[in-house]
Amino acid sequence: MKKKIKSFLLKPAFLLSAAALLLAASALGSAQAALTYYSENYSAQMNISSIGVSLMENDQRVSYRDYEHQGDSWNQGQGKLLEHLLDEEKEKKIIPGKEYREQISVSNSGDIDTYVRVILYKDWQDADGRRDTSLSPDLINLKLNLGRDWIIDERASTAERTVLYYTGVLPAGESTGYLSKTLKINSDIATKANETVSVNEQGYKTITTEFAYDGYRFNLTAEVDAVQTHNAQDAIKSAWGVDVNIAADGSLSLQ
Repeated sequence: MKKKIKSFLLKPAFLLSAAALLLAASALGSAQAALTYYSENYSAQMNISSIGVSLMENDQRVSYRDYEHQGDSWNQGQGKLLEHLLDEEKEKKIIPGKEYREQISVSNSGDIDTYVRVILYKDWQDADGRRDTSLSPDLINLKLNLGRDWIIDERASTAERTVLYYTGVLPAGESTGYLSKTLKINSDIATKANETVSVNEQGYKTITTEFAYDGYRFNLTAEVDAVQTHNAQDAIKSAWGVDVNIAADGSLSLQ
């Protein structure tokens, strides 16, 4: 897609101002959230009728899956991440280089204590909706809040996928600390461009700038799993396929 700036006499000040405008208007898009519960293969040994988990974004529930006792069914809903990322009165699209508040957490919406895992996926799509693996997922900079509460499983993570575990027991009705703080699209995304200049009969010049990644869309997906605390090591091994240590205070660490 090509963007045109109206004709003007070629002066350095105008060139700088036009470049800033185009960078601010680069087309970068939204993301979607998914939520799953990944313990069906351990259902024979767990109190599934009391389990529930919710994905939270900036303290608002985005997606959830809770088991309803009376109906013997799942009450669930899936929303989208980043729907309220922009100040719609001031912005229409993500501005590369700008940090946006993006605080993701997990809430225990069931009746039993659980351990939780979050898997984050990042990727790019071109203007035609095709996945583009040539563009680095690292340009989607979700600043994680690692330390005491959240740890990364480096062996299971890739450039496009980050696997995180909440290290503590998540009591029923409570929420984890934030696993992320801010989201920023690296400004390098808007630096690759070609410019062409045309001159009319009056000597005015028109600059046409074509951005290599104009019309691209980034995707951020969060997948949340919950596992019971009863017989936790075996339950986690069965559900998630990982070996963990459970300390006397209930804290989780990877083997």
